[in-house]
Amino acid sequence: MKFKPPVSKNQELTATVTDLTYQGMGVVKVDGYTLFCDDALPGEEIRLHVLKVGKNYGYAKVIERLTTSKDRVESQGKAYSQTGIAPLQHLAYPAQLKFKQKQIQDLLKKAHLDDIEVAETIGMKDPFHYRNKAQVPVRGTKGDLKTGFFKRGSHNFLPLENFLIQDERIDEILKEVIKVLNAYELEPYDEERHSGMIRHLMVRIGHYSREAMVVIVTKNGRLPHDREIAEKIVAACPDVVSVMQNVNRDRTNVILGQKTKLLFGKDHIKDTLNGLEFEISAQSFYQVNPVQTEKLYQTAIRFANLTGEETAIDAYCGIGTISLSLAEKCRAVYGVEIVEAAIEDAKRNAELNELDNLRFEVGNAEDWMAKWKEKGIRPNVIMVDPPRKGLTESLIESATGMNPDRIVYVSCNPATLVRDIQSLMEKGYHVEGRIQPVDQFPQTEHVETVVLMSRNI
Repeated sequence: MKFKPPVSKNQELTATVTDLTYQGMGVVKVDGYTLFCDDALPGEEIRLHVLKVGKNYGYAKVIERLTTSKDRVESQGKAYSQTGIAPLQHLAYPAQLKFKQKQIQDLLKKAHLDDIEVAETIGMKDPFHYRNKAQVPVRGTKGDLKTGFFKRGSHNFLPLENFLIQDERIDEILKEVIKVLNAYELEPYDEERHSGMIRHLMVRIGHYSREAMVVIVTKNGRLPHDREIAEKIVAACPDVVSVMQNVNRDRTNVILGQKTKLLFGKDHIKDTLNGLEFEISAQSFYQVNPVQTEKLYQTAIRFANLTGEETAIDAYCGIGTISLSLAEKCRAVYGVEIVEAAIEDAKRNAELNELDNLRFEVGNAEDWMAKWKEKGIRPNVIMVDPPRKGLTESLIESATGMNPDRIVYVSCNPATLVRDIQSLMEKGYHVEGRIQPVDQFPQTEHVETVVLMSRNI
């Protein structure tokens, strides 16, 4: 017999919100059937309109809020929810921190690891205007170039000038750059036709140095009046020390192409992190919330329990942000990263900070771990900070095969973290102490986490 959901499309009903999904959507149950709705918080009684009905769950929108959660705050603007810039903006910040802690607790419980404790999330004093990097699409509106964002799950462009979670100076620089580009009547990129010139703007700013970089992403290799444009941007924004053009000819939603050309100034900006100086180029991976990154890395270093005598491996070292912090407290540090340009940056950053106890290699971490093991290198600590997909089984095999005393895992995805904790436990490691969430991305559902795994004795 075919299952018939207890609700139908366009039906209106009254219900109480019971939970939030990891994406921040309200959860409503109707005779055991789940409906998801935006802008709804646990405990609120709402009248809702059913938008879509599937076999296992459906979607609805709030028509009227009959009761209001004590954790609800006034939103800064509908656009920030529609675009996914700030999907949790209606949730009070202390409640956001609890929500992120609960995300990890719920995943541990699902994996039958609920005996592992999760500490309270480390938050920010000011949970707005924290991002040091903007990557915003540019499209044509009424004959002019405009910055903005796309509505979630669509190609509908929403013009925006104030992005709420970016450093306010970035928003100001973007406005000035758009003014300059509009003066030259440059054509905006058209996604459907794969035509036009200006695709995206990227702006990076040093949190401490206040140096700024502008990257104009174009579809074509030639940007008309490129030198004049760069000079006018710098005249309008003297804190811009670098103007670059990035060329992306592909029909893709990947923002940056492979080729980047210097139009003005330096090919990098400088900034400091936990007292160390870094050069950051257009393509560098550098954490976007410097205030919280300092707390994140301080936590990771503290978890590593260093005495100054250790050998450490940084398995996803990027431009060396964690490696250099380790180097100050270790005898030797080995960093590995698959992106060659990042390793060049890491070596330069080590020189910049006069640290000579680091060695950086290009390639897969598991391949280099095998080589280092053959050479008799045994790390006391392995630090891992993988992308959202988490660790591969081969990396877990290689890392645990080196028999380190401690593995410090910095995660940006609680789901893959919990999966990898299980794999590491099967390899003879256990979670030491409490898992520590750090809020790198206030107003969004994302959370970073630090976990110490110690070898079973």
